[in-house]
Amino acid sequence: MSSAVSPLAPKAFPAMPPIGGVRIATAEAGIKYRGRTDLMVMIFDEDTQIAGTFTRSRCPSAPVDFCRANLKHGTARILVVNSGNANAFTGRKGRESTEVTALAAASAVGCSPSEVFLASTGVIGEPLAADRFSGLLSGMAEKSVADGWLEAGKAIMTTDTYPKYATASVAIGDHLVTLNGIAKGAGMIAPDMATMLSFVATDAPIEAPVLQTLLSESVGGSFNSVTVDSDTSTSDTLLLFATGTAADAGAPRITSADDPLLDGFRGALDAMLKDLARQIVRDGEGARKEIEVRVKGAQSDVSARTIALSIANSPLVKTAIAGEDANWGRVVMAVGKAGEPADRDRLAIYFGDIRVAHEGERDSSYSEDDTSAYMQNDTIVITADIGIGNGEATIWTCDLTKEYVAINGDYRS
Repeated sequence: MSSAVSPLAPKAFPAMPPIGGVRIATAEAGIKYRGRTDLMVMIFDEDTQIAGTFTRSRCPSAPVDFCRANLKHGTARILVVNSGNANAFTGRKGRESTEVTALAAASAVGCSPSEVFLASTGVIGEPLAADRFSGLLSGMAEKSVADGWLEAGKAIMTTDTYPKYATASVAIGDHLVTLNGIAKGAGMIAPDMATMLSFVATDAPIEAPVLQTLLSESVGGSFNSVTVDSDTSTSDTLLLFATGTAADAGAPRITSADDPLLDGFRGALDAMLKDLARQIVRDGEGARKEIEVRVKGAQSDVSARTIALSIANSPLVKTAIAGEDANWGRVVMAVGKAGEPADRDRLAIYFGDIRVAHEGERDSSYSEDDTSAYMQNDTIVITADIGIGNGEATIWTCDLTKEYVAINGDYRS
């Protein structure tokens, strides 16, 4: 974890209200870090519904395999998260570690191991000694509290410079429900489902299949639309828990994803996941600027997304932004190499509202002074208008600085 907080960090954290049916505890297990918490548990009331999305990496971590197997049961009683060790590419030892942790967690709250969910983040390839922390879980369960969200966000950090939080209240029918979310991530960010680790809980009474539909729909415009370094983690895990305690106050139980009562909840969930995803981009390792890449006028939305990712993942584009250099030629390069339909002589490129290139050449009204002044902003918007169709996409990323190399050059040290 870096000692210097990103200049793009939020100026203040939101007040995270308790969620009915959720209790939290954290501990210092000494897995890798010293003098900070690195173990977190969330404990849920019985019959809490769960949905999840996971990395599509062909080398997933042992906890990802474990969660995938349990997700089909649809209910959760406890989540255990450790930082400092990803328990990925650890073979039989990794599977044994998840089994030891799951048995201890199930015993701590009196549930079946099928209602346990696990997540690990940190170094890949190092065996995770579960016996170093599994004995803490019973005591953590006993000491768990409803207002532990801020501590939970801190405990799951690795190279993050700040914890990521989001909260919202929204009506289902005539009754308010609450959503809280936390996330971690700063490097190895190019999700193909969700991003690194993120956990959202609500007191809304929504059945697991409905939750899964909502979550699967929402990741496309949020966690699947951010990239820091084009590298998809082995451990990406996004879990959504619904305790249903708002039903006690009269909130209606939702059993269909087509229920119009879900409209507000769906919007709130989408906004929360996008908020958390963008917080991760703004904490990208060594980041000094957030970059919003907009592509329009492409042959299709899918084509636009491919082009946007080509721009957002280009080291040359990202280093130019780090140097506050409006080098639009690098954007041209990234559009051209994407392998998608494009017409050089119809392409237009903007930095903010400034059109820098148009119809195959530099814009005739281009001003170096105006553009250079714009490049000093914390957030840079790059728009590429392909000019051949109606496809659109937006991707968020960050600049690439010397600090990124420094952080990752000694990550295991």
